[in-house]
Amino acid sequence: MYAFLLSTAVIFVAELGDKSQLMAMTFATRYRARDVLIGITVATAVVHLASVAIGAAVGESFGDHQGLISIVAGVAFLCFGAWTLRGDTLTDDEADRARRSQGWSVLAVGTAFFLAELGDKTMLATITLATQEGWLGTWLGSTVGMVAADALAIGVGILLGRRLPERVIKYGAAAAFFAFGVLLVADGAGWV
Repeated sequence: MYAFLLSTAVIFVAELGDKSQLMAMTFATRYRARDVLIGITVATAVVHLASVAIGAAVGESFGDHQGLISIVAGVAFLCFGAWTLRGDTLTDDEADRARRSQGWSVLAVGTAFFLAELGDKTMLATITLATQEGWLGTWLGSTVGMVAADALAIGVGILLGRRLPERVIKYGAAAAFFAFGVLLVADGAGWV
């Protein structure tokens, strides 16, 4: 249960202000919200299952060095915080592709999200979490966290168009990553 709750919270925060949220809002202007959510959920479940498998394998391989894994995970979270501050944008080409996709809305959304998430910070955060937490809880939690954040973006996109308080979201998400990073490094170093 802890892996589920932790993964849900971390990935929800990681997804705030991410390119995937911008894609979700763009798709929501073109397709039914239900179709967008189905596409996002399927793509996220597949990408995060692969992420958890990688993370679990790394965790098992280096299980005797749990403190080192915690420090590396903490540094990774500090990097995710810096990445979040740098920001993520949706290019005109990506937005145009999202608008031009006719029919097959669930497939179009799912494919776009699958490709966008490969190597994204939420995928890397899921791998990092899976090195220390149970794979099933991490997979389910990371999927729920991402879908919830993207559902929020769809709702905001429908209600407010493309105007999000980007600065507040960016700084809040970065602060959460920095806090998780510091805690993980402190735990790995034995300071906590």
